[in-house]
Amino acid sequence: MNEYDIIIIGGGPAGLTAGLYTARAKMKTLLLEKVDPGGQAALAWAIENYPGFPEGIDGPELMGRVRKQAERYGLEIKSGEVVKVSVSSEDERSKRKVEKIINTRGEEYKTVALIVATGTRPKKLGVPGEERLIGRGVSYCATCDGPLFKNRKVVVVGGGDAAVEEALFLSRFAEMTSLIYRRDELRATKIMRERAASNPKLGFISKSVVTEVLGETEVEGVRVRNVETGKDLTLEAKGVFVHIGNIPNTAFLKGIVEMDEEGFIVTNENMETSVSGIYACGDVRKKLLRQVVTACGEGATAGVAAGQYVQKWKGG
Repeated sequence: MNEYDIIIIGGGPAGLTAGLYTARAKMKTLLLEKVDPGGQAALAWAIENYPGFPEGIDGPELMGRVRKQAERYGLEIKSGEVVKVSVSSEDERSKRKVEKIINTRGEEYKTVALIVATGTRPKKLGVPGEERLIGRGVSYCATCDGPLFKNRKVVVVGGGDAAVEEALFLSRFAEMTSLIYRRDELRATKIMRERAASNPKLGFISKSVVTEVLGETEVEGVRVRNVETGKDLTLEAKGVFVHIGNIPNTAFLKGIVEMDEEGFIVTNENMETSVSGIYACGDVRKKLLRQVVTACGEGATAGVAAGQYVQKWKGG
């Protein structure tokens, strides 16, 4: 059995920061990440609101720095997707709880405290053609796929900050980028709306939703419906970038900790969940703001709280 003081699931800004704090506190810590550490922040082409970087910093560089800093203090990082968490009271005298974590490779780890920082995944449109054309023009990451659409027409579905930011990024490559959103105006912050409005390579289709992604072997366009008039419009496009929200990656914790109706984990101000010794931080939490800066702050809090729990558990 691989035993640790603290195990962190998820290697985004919250998980890496938690690992930085626990490793620096000399806790034996393992971070499990199913892909490369960095999370969605590592896909951001520009982070402009992280304190200390007045000119902004690109996501991969920032996350690379955090990882390097955490590993310097001894954080152990392994690749593996966690599929199950179980809680048991093995010490009958003290009733202290330990958590067992099993990943897809069949490995089992035992830990005193667990920090969940698994973040979210993009929400899909759920319309005909979307699933079939994923990777053939349908994308959920402009930073990843944007350069493939140089001098082509694309659409971005969504009206929040993430959607506008992706549209602005795509405008560097695409001939024309059309934003399709349900409301009568963008939900994005004022500064993002102003940037979008001043970009000549962005178009806006308000009060509308995508009802179908068109194309057989690759995206050829989208069918759009006005939510007020019910009128349909066919729009030519070679790329469809979807940014309509996110789903928390918490399926492996179902029935273990308290969650809200959407699956986000409920915690207190110390990042403690409904189960003693399990903490959650970052985008996976139920909260108001999902940003790199808040994820880092929550990761630090979770790391300190988990460390105190381990010390108490050990009788220190």
